[in-house]
Amino acid sequence: MSTPNRTVEHYVSKKPFDPFSIEALTPEQEKYYLASQWQLMWLKLKRHKIAMISAAILLFSYVTCIFTEFISPYNFNTRNTQRIFAPPQSVHWFHEGEFKGPFVYGFKFEMNMTNLKREYKVDTGSVYPLRFLCSGDPYMFWDLFESTFHLVCPAKDGYFFWLGTDRLGRDMLSRIIHGARISLTIGLIGIVISMTLGIVIGGIAGYYGGPIDNVIQRIIEIFRSFPELPLWMSLSAVLPVNWSPILVFFGITVILAFLDWTSLARAVRSRLLALREEDYCTAAQFMGARPRRIIGRHLLPGFMSHLIASATLSIPSMILGETALSFLGLGLRPPITSWGVLLNEAQNINVVALYPWLMLPVVPVIVVILAFNFFGDGLRDAADPYK
Repeated sequence: MSTPNRTVEHYVSKKPFDPFSIEALTPEQEKYYLASQWQLMWLKLKRHKIAMISAAILLFSYVTCIFTEFISPYNFNTRNTQRIFAPPQSVHWFHEGEFKGPFVYGFKFEMNMTNLKREYKVDTGSVYPLRFLCSGDPYMFWDLFESTFHLVCPAKDGYFFWLGTDRLGRDMLSRIIHGARISLTIGLIGIVISMTLGIVIGGIAGYYGGPIDNVIQRIIEIFRSFPELPLWMSLSAVLPVNWSPILVFFGITVILAFLDWTSLARAVRSRLLALREEDYCTAAQFMGARPRRIIGRHLLPGFMSHLIASATLSIPSMILGETALSFLGLGLRPPITSWGVLLNEAQNINVVALYPWLMLPVVPVIVVILAFNFFGDGLRDAADPYK
């Protein structure tokens, strides 16, 4: 049985093909071929799912640092002397089969004289509904104005300790949120100082080379020959004890920054040694451009993406440095609050064994460090032109 002939439509363009014409590109090809360096980085980074999740975690963490006082249920120094070492409270929605909205049950307290442990039992007869966008503990927002407005507050005659309380009856959740502002900020300020030193010193060594490069490399080797943690400890110990918490904060930041610039300086130096021989750099020299302009306008933009990736991977080391120093009692000190200060208060193993929620500040440290590392890996892969 024969089939009737059918005319098949021809969808291929009959125009002459010009591979260098924009019209010859598909929309997907046009998006990639005509994209700038930063657009290519963004397109690559979006395909790295773990890096994007990590970026969202970091963005959320830094946004909470701006509104710390508003997000915290309590002021970080507010004490509840009747609820010392209170365990974390669970948030419930139904009470005896009836919907009550978010609420917590109260506690019944008694002292165990055998192990001297404060024992709390849930009192299902005490129902404390949570309040949202409410008036609570007074605070100074960024030391600019006083307010009592909070995202969530306990009931007016109750309490809300989602992560428990410490030895002074202070809410652990509020203190962790306030500690995030110091621990996360110290990494950003430190990396600005560190990047400035690394780019300037590494740029001078890589551009000029010769004796200048040799002197700078020997200085870098001296810095890197010292063991890191003992050097941190010795420099932190010389900070005057009568300094205010703010001065101690900036002192620790400068110490961490001055000891972290060496690796970045070597990376900048190695890149400039290669790029200074390129034709566009030689042309700029022949046209009379100054070294500062050649380095800043022609050489550094060529690998700025790699510098950003390196900086992203360096921030976790500064956060860990501050946490370690504060944990050892040589960094930030109360009344200032950071994750390291909170962990310093949980050094007694007997206390931790009885009240394990005092170790909860280590959780945000681990999450943020992993997020920075995953995001830095994704950013480094996105900045690599050969991937």
